[in-house]
Amino acid sequence: MYTIPNVPTADELIERAFHRAAKVVVADPDHFYRSRKITIAKLQSVTQGLDSALSAIVRGFPSFDSLHPFQKELLDLLVDLDKLKKALSAPEWARKRIQDIAGDNLREMHHSRNLGLIEGLRAQTYGRIASIVKQIKKDLNYLARARERIRKLPMVFPESPTVVIAGYPNVGKSMLVSKLSTAKPAVAPYPFTTKGIIVGHFVEKWRKYQVIDTPGLLDRPLNERNDIELQAVLALRHLADVLVFLIDPTDECGATVETQHELLEQIRKDFPNADIIVVETKSDILKTGKGTAISAKTGEGLDALKKDIFERLKRVKKQAPGDNA
Repeated sequence: MYTIPNVPTADELIERAFHRAAKVVVADPDHFYRSRKITIAKLQSVTQGLDSALSAIVRGFPSFDSLHPFQKELLDLLVDLDKLKKALSAPEWARKRIQDIAGDNLREMHHSRNLGLIEGLRAQTYGRIASIVKQIKKDLNYLARARERIRKLPMVFPESPTVVIAGYPNVGKSMLVSKLSTAKPAVAPYPFTTKGIIVGHFVEKWRKYQVIDTPGLLDRPLNERNDIELQAVLALRHLADVLVFLIDPTDECGATVETQHELLEQIRKDFPNADIIVVETKSDILKTGKGTAISAKTGEGLDALKKDIFERLKRVKKQAPGDNA
């Protein structure tokens, strides 16, 4: 979902900055000026190195205000956006404090002709800088953990017209995802489901679409979901343009038709803006004649269903970056 650079620890930041400064070399024939220039250059190197590293940490995370509502709610569930924003303010605070402290001492070092004082100011400033970085140790550790969680999110494109598949387990959802996709669907970790999210992509007349099944979220009644799962379902509302609800009329999935219809009604409430298609599966075993019916075994009804889905998706006013339609 996101490519976020590695977040170094406080000790790593300090070690890298001081190690880089130790390699500074300045040429000047005069011993005093050479020594002063080297000492000043070392402090400048530390300051600039930390400024760059701390700024990179903040820039590495997405701009939350520009996120799609789905992505924003998903991240809030995963890492708590308020806590993440607070943690991201710590590197910026440290960067400014380091600049202020170093700036004051650098000015004094530039005007001093006492090498002992100059070296003392450098050592003193090193200590204060290291102390500032250590003060944000917990924030950096939190950001590193948040990065690991965020980078494992599945590749989902909120801007693409999207089909979401719902229904009880074993009604044929994964089969339908594979039939709609032009390539083998990807199975990726999803933090709120018992299994990985299944995402397929396809292109129709140069326009990109995606089809998603979320095992563990849209396959059981409301009262069986925990709070985080409920919020994840709400986040999915932002994605679903067309929602295909599969019903197994044979009861082979382990749920009665009546129970499956109860879940359907809950899905209608959870996804009030989605265009919902109700489909009966396993038509090769039992066909009730109550609407669209498909069979994974014989392929019956799949072409008609795909055509129906495509026609509905054409009306969706979303466009993924790079689309020509």
